[in-house]
Parts: sequence; structure tokens; C-alpha cells
Amino acid sequence: MIVSNTKTKNSTSLFLSRGITALFLFLLCLNSYAQTSFEEANEAYAAGNYAEAAEAYETLLSDAPCATLYYNAGNAYFKQGELAKSILNYERALRLEPGHKDAKFNLAFAQSRITDNIVEHDFFLSTWVKSVRNTLSEHSWTILSICFFVLFLTGILFFLLSREIWVRKTAFHIGWLALLFCIVAGLNAGSLHKRDTLRNEAIITQGIVNAKSSPDRSGTDLFTLHEGTKVTIREVLGNWVNVHVGPNEGWIPSKDLERI
Repeated sequence: MIVSNTKTKNSTSLFLSRGITALFLFLLCLNSYAQTSFEEANEAYAAGNYAEAAEAYETLLSDAPCATLYYNAGNAYFKQGELAKSILNYERALRLEPGHKDAKFNLAFAQSRITDNIVEHDFFLSTWVKSVRNTLSEHSWTILSICFFVLFLTGILFFLLSREIWVRKTAFHIGWLALLFCIVAGLNAGSLHKRDTLRNEAIITQGIVNAKSSPDRSGTDLFTLHEGTKVTIREVLGNWVNVHVGPNEGWIPSKDLERI
């Protein structure tokens, strides 16, 4: 028996059509479920069930991290008096959305409640460069870098093809300025990518932690850190990490902190 090509094509088209429809319905149901879970988490928070709300936000974050969820989770933890987890989530929210004003405000307020008040004494230029870098996300800096590069190429094109002196001068100046900003934006994007890839900044999650002179329980106590303190990880050795905070540096167990 010979099966016609038309019948085979119709069967294939019908199969693809049903597959696309099933995928669309699945994504629609998934989105509806996520929306329902988000609303339920918000309702739990509004009702004062902060532990339940925090757990619901964490579940949603495991599927799709976003600044709003981290911010809401931070609020839920703060209401429970868990400063470390609230600070951790505010920090993560700002990593994704540096311009989140509410997260900035709540982070500063939560940090004012912790025991340690260690100030980093960086060179003022380094502090200024970091503050500029942190105004935008890695994605935004990358987009800016690409836009400035396109503007640079446009300037070069006008400089080479135009016969008008004023156009050539204008294109030249726009071109080198665009190239400069392209490099700055690219360096900021690269710096943020390195920071988020290495994840060498962390929050102390235990109430009191004694930093040791060596990665061993028998090491000499150098200084004490408290819940919510932000530290920089310098080295990892087994279950111990070497942390730097302010003028201090020492070893603490890795279980006593969580990376941002």
C-alpha cells in the first residue's frame, strides 16, 4: 500500500500543531501557577505569617531569581528578626537591580541594626569608581558599551565619507568620546561579571563568629564577627574561608557565612 506525500505532510503538520499548542498551554499554566504562588506569598506576608511568606518567596526564587522577590524575601526575614538573611536578600536584589531605592533604604536600615560597624577605608578614587560601577547592572553596562561602540563606528564613517570640514570635525570628536565611554562601560560590565562570577562577598549568618589565625579550631582568636556583617572572601581551604573585613583578616568556618 502506498501512502501519499500529502497525507504524510498533513500528519506532520497536525503533530507539530498539537505540540506547539501543548507547549503553549504548559507555559500558560506555569505562569499562572507562579502568579498564584506570588500572590499567596504576598497574602501570607500581609497576614503576618512571615515565615510562610519567606519560604514561599524562596521557592519562587529557586525557579526565577528577580529583584522584587529578593526584596520581598528580605522584608519577610527582617520582620522575623533574621538580620543576616534580610541583608543577604537586599544585597542580592541590588545585584540584579542597582537602582532599587526601597532595597537600598531597607539594606541601610538593616545594617544599622547589626552589632559590627566596620568601615572600609579605601582610597577615595577607588570608592568613587565602585559607586559609579554599581549604579547599573552588568546587562545595562553591556548594552551601553555596545551602543557607544555603534556610535563610534558611525562617527568614523562620517569622518571618512563626509566632505564637509565641520562634519568631519564633529564626527571625529563624537567618535573618540564614544570610544572612551564604550571602554568605560565595557570595563564596568567586566568588573561586575567578575564580581558576580567569583561571588567573593558574603554575609555572616551566625550570631557570633570568632575569626582564627589559621584554618583550624585550635587557631588563635583574632577578632569577632556578628550576624549580618559583610565580608570579602580571600581564600578557601576545605571547610574554612579566609575573610577580610576592614583592617582585619582571619579564618572562619564556611558554614558561618553565605555568599551574596
